[in-house]
Amino acid sequence: MASTSVSRTVPAPPRKVWDLIGGFDTLPDWLPYIPESTPLEGGRVRRLTNADGETIVERLVDFNEAERHCSYVIVQAPFPVDGYVSTLRVHAVPGRDDLAEVQWSGRFHPVDATEDEVVELFTGIYREGLDALHATLSA
Repeated sequence: MASTSVSRTVPAPPRKVWDLIGGFDTLPDWLPYIPESTPLEGGRVRRLTNADGETIVERLVDFNEAERHCSYVIVQAPFPVDGYVSTLRVHAVPGRDDLAEVQWSGRFHPVDATEDEVVELFTGIYREGLDALHATLSA
């Protein structure tokens, strides 16, 4: 199983960050790559449309409001992986109440691609996503 993780410090308190990214259907609010999200099954599933018009369906499998993290699996996507599980976490930065650290991680099995290729793919998605989050919170 392959995995990757990207962290980024963002210019907002952890509560504000979690309020923005903790909702399972809020990706379009901060991630330009995903302009559309439709909640399904009472909000436990989301159907996303990416910037290329492709559909991605994800299911929420863990959510912890108090610890500010959630995990989801991919049900359907144009990515060369299976067994994909990803987690978004928001951490406090010790001694700073105006900053938060966000960690986006995932693990998956490559399908018709090398491990290096899929690690590079998701590392790039996570990095670009956290850069977009930083920009949204800086505005």
